[in-house]
Amino acid sequence: MIRLGILGAAKIAPQAIIKPVQDNLQVEVQCVAARDVSRAKIFADTHGISTVHEHYADVIADPAVTAVYIPLPISAHHEWTIKALEAGKHVLCEKSLALNAAEAIEMQAVAARSGLVLMDAFHYRYHPLFVRAVEIVRSGVLGKLASIEADFHVKGPVAEDDIRMMYHTGGGVTMDIGCYPLSWVRHLLGSDPLEVTAVAETGPEQVDLYLETRLLFPGGIRARTSGDMRAGGQFKAELLVIGANGSMRVSNPLVPQIGHSLDLQLGDKKTSETFALRSSYDYQLDAFTAAVISNEPVLTDGRDAVSQMTLIDRVYQAAGLSIRGVLD
Repeated sequence: MIRLGILGAAKIAPQAIIKPVQDNLQVEVQCVAARDVSRAKIFADTHGISTVHEHYADVIADPAVTAVYIPLPISAHHEWTIKALEAGKHVLCEKSLALNAAEAIEMQAVAARSGLVLMDAFHYRYHPLFVRAVEIVRSGVLGKLASIEADFHVKGPVAEDDIRMMYHTGGGVTMDIGCYPLSWVRHLLGSDPLEVTAVAETGPEQVDLYLETRLLFPGGIRARTSGDMRAGGQFKAELLVIGANGSMRVSNPLVPQIGHSLDLQLGDKKTSETFALRSSYDYQLDAFTAAVISNEPVLTDGRDAVSQMTLIDRVYQAAGLSIRGVLD
């Protein structure tokens, strides 16, 4: 049995952990802590969690806890992930895993030394929809790949006091949602780009509200990605892959449980596929459970997170912005 401790009464936690645990017989939530103890108590009462700790360190020190879920601001991921791993706890950490590649490298090194699971919570990667998309791309049925377009936009504006609007907490659209299209492309191709260019529109200083990339991958494959949280935007989560033989369009690879489609066009033949509406977070918890209990490989482990954060650093630099975590 995996007994989870939660660091922070975050809004994402019920969707990402509390509800999936209800359908997973091998996991239970043992305890929670938050900066505001009263908030932790309300969270615990609401979700039936028996133990509330006053401090994050108490969760990590709890001998009953075997794994920790970290939905804290990105600026706190490095510290608490390393502390949890050094205390012998497996870690499921929300994306983006770290402020930058240097932090991710340190986190992965601790995970490797400990032999514990470190999982970057890119839940979409474990849903059958994206598993199928990867299968199609790598099967060669599309022929020589030419280009990929990947976009994730949300309806803004984001409140000025939101942590996503603060550089020091790891804010910016790329850290929050633009990381998904970058991850989609990386995982479809199984490689990292050779060249990166980017343009950004900022709100607060150094905080990107819109960022678009142009990427060149091995084999001459070109990709364009975008993330957008500007005022007036609309929800969009789309992926388009074009090859010599046809194309594949995936609608809503992010949260397929609220509706999705995968359309494959090969010459004059068009086919459409849909998959179970089981939550991507359920599949993610299944994968984390299998990794902890059965030592199954993790698709979004610390090594993958290092590659992901290295790309995000390159994107920010290409856009003329500072990587996160380097400015005072």
